[in-house]
Amino acid sequence: MDDKRKPDGIVLTEAQKRSRRHRSIAIALALGVLVVLFFAVTMVKGPGVLVRPL
Repeated sequence: MDDKRKPDGIVLTEAQKRSRRHRSIAIALALGVLVVLFFAVTMVKGPGVLVRPL
């Protein structure tokens, strides 16, 4: 049995791995900004936004 066989599937180059990491970080930051924006809008509107008839 040969332990040095080629890995199955797609093998990314270092540039592709770096690009994927940067893209993932950008998406995470955008999501974080969106969460903070929603939180800020909720706080500006006040607690009345949570009190509504069922």
